[in-house]
Amino acid sequence: MLRALLLAAVVVAAPASAQQKLGFIDSQRILERLPDYQTAQQEVERLAQQWQAEISTMDTEIATMEADYAARVLLYTTEEAERRRGEIAARRQERDALRRRYFGPEGELFREQQNRLRPVQERVLVAVETVATEGDYDYVFDRSGDFLFLYARARFDLTDLVLDELGVGVGATPGGR
Repeated sequence: MLRALLLAAVVVAAPASAQQKLGFIDSQRILERLPDYQTAQQEVERLAQQWQAEISTMDTEIATMEADYAARVLLYTTEEAERRRGEIAARRQERDALRRRYFGPEGELFREQQNRLRPVQERVLVAVETVATEGDYDYVFDRSGDFLFLYARARFDLTDLVLDELGVGVGATPGGR
């Protein structure tokens, strides 16, 4: 009976000592409290508003051109009507190109966010790694939005083993072995 109790104690204690230490942060709360992040965010928002105002001005110009065309369409010759429609279409294309330039996936807004916000975000990641290392945490998650890993001990990285299992050597080039 005593032997069974000792065996049970060892079985229960072994996994407990092998457990990883987890932690989490709320990056949104951290960023909201950093003055330099707030300043950078306000600068980016000011630029976005400025660019949106420019696009809105073009929208107003296009609406005016369309209203003028609709009011006078009966007075235009076929060639003149076609020319006016072409001017309106060209202005729309110009506005759409400007919108893509400012707000597209790789647009100026994205670049400004990267240039202005990334340094602060990197400082936060360095701080997370320092806290995690000093506190002996194995993993740190971010609870803002989707749970993200912000830090993980390298010894738990199974990427190379998975690549080997898939037959892709660690030193292999992408797409080849």
